[in-house]
Amino acid sequence: MLLLFIMTLRKGLHSFRLASANSTWIMRPDDANVAGNVHGGTILKMIEEAGAIISTRHCNSQNGERCVAALARVERTDFLSPMCIGEVAHVSAEITYTSKHSVEVQVNVMSENILTGTKKLTNKATLWYVPLSLKNVDKVLEVPPVVYSRHEQEEEGRKRYEAQKLERMETKWRNGDIVQPVLNPEPNTVSYSQSSLIHLVGPSDCTLHGFVHGGVTMKLMDEVAGIVAARHCKTNIVTASVDAINFHDKIRKGCVITISGRMTFTSNKSMEIEVLVDADPVVDNSQKRYRAASAFFTYVSLSQEGKSLPVPQLVPETEDEKKRFEEGKGRYLQMKAKRQGRTEPQP
Repeated sequence: MLLLFIMTLRKGLHSFRLASANSTWIMRPDDANVAGNVHGGTILKMIEEAGAIISTRHCNSQNGERCVAALARVERTDFLSPMCIGEVAHVSAEITYTSKHSVEVQVNVMSENILTGTKKLTNKATLWYVPLSLKNVDKVLEVPPVVYSRHEQEEEGRKRYEAQKLERMETKWRNGDIVQPVLNPEPNTVSYSQSSLIHLVGPSDCTLHGFVHGGVTMKLMDEVAGIVAARHCKTNIVTASVDAINFHDKIRKGCVITISGRMTFTSNKSMEIEVLVDADPVVDNSQKRYRAASAFFTYVSLSQEGKSLPVPQLVPETEDEKKRFEEGKGRYLQMKAKRQGRTEPQP
């Protein structure tokens, strides 16, 4: 994939103004599904790479201990419009807030048809990074402050920081279960479409620290979610949105990771899929298998003409599946209400 990266940083007198970055990618056949739609995981990987570059460069913009910015969380990301083979993706990233130990990055993705010149916004995402020392990966360094053009920017950023911090803690505590295989499952059940992918982490997957890039993990998560969606509805499927992705722990080079996906909820035209990432440090007997990341992906089914299709309704069987279905329904109604400009779903 072709990548042209241009980075600009504007320095203040004693601290740094909000930094921005732009990158350009051309979409190739290996970036897309059989229908020519670019994989959501490919776009997520581009977004994360842009965020990692701008946040790492900012965190090393002052004299001091060198570091690499590690992805901690991705806020909800909507896929506003499909991107196709041959189109050009323009990725722009901007630092919008810094706390003492974290960086918030806003990333926008525009697609361009280079034959017609038509451009459209396809994605908006917010990512959070923390700077980890190159000398000691368990040491989180302080982030250089930024200069805000308005005081309100800083206050709004602080509120977002506190909200995501709370959500990350809540998500980590409820991530105890695992996806178990079932023999001879019935169609439209959770067991029928649930899928897993096993991946050995190699050097090409990792940062300078020897830990997996967040974008690599997200791409694998999207692949598994896509398999679950395709198995359930047996049509062309595309990523519609991704709820907050939380990275609970680092994944080291040499680990075997298991990415598991299961359907939790269906509306008339969308499917919610929970994806869990577990890491098994096979070369280190002192450490047990652990939960590394988790997220909810939403997919839609498309016809050959690219129009949205109804999806088969999920049939939850066990009490846990019924509980997850109701929780997914709550998230769906809450997001539907937000899109309609309300803060709470209506009965």
